[in-house]
Amino acid sequence: QLQLVESGGGLVQPGGSLRLSCAGSGFSLDHYAIGWFRQAPGKEREGVSCLSSSSDGETYYADSVKGRFSISRDNAKNTVYLQMNSLKPEDTAVYHCAALETQWLSIEAMCETMVVPYEYDYWGQGTQVTVSS
Repeated sequence: QLQLVESGGGLVQPGGSLRLSCAGSGFSLDHYAIGWFRQAPGKEREGVSCLSSSSDGETYYADSVKGRFSISRDNAKNTVYLQMNSLKPEDTAVYHCAALETQWLSIEAMCETMVVPYEYDYWGQGTQVTVSS
């Protein structure tokens, strides 16, 4: 079955860290642009961080996470990671990863404007991140 599988979410105290994983099942992620999106209750979905395909490697971070989050790719493990440090309560949300084979926008535009599942070739089921003391 072709799908994205997220893992790594959980409950963490403010200031803590988590690493989310987005694994490709049944297909190779290395020529896909990958995005991480989050949605908190009562709030709109937002692009958190995006990464161009391996041949390009451009990254984008939302201002709210810049300097705290880092996106990376491990082609050998067919996985994209989102390292989240210095977590804040406002980072609490369900996090989804998404994969797009043909990136026709800049990585910034993709992350900021393409935030719904049907715009992507693959959309993961989501993992809950809760930041609370």
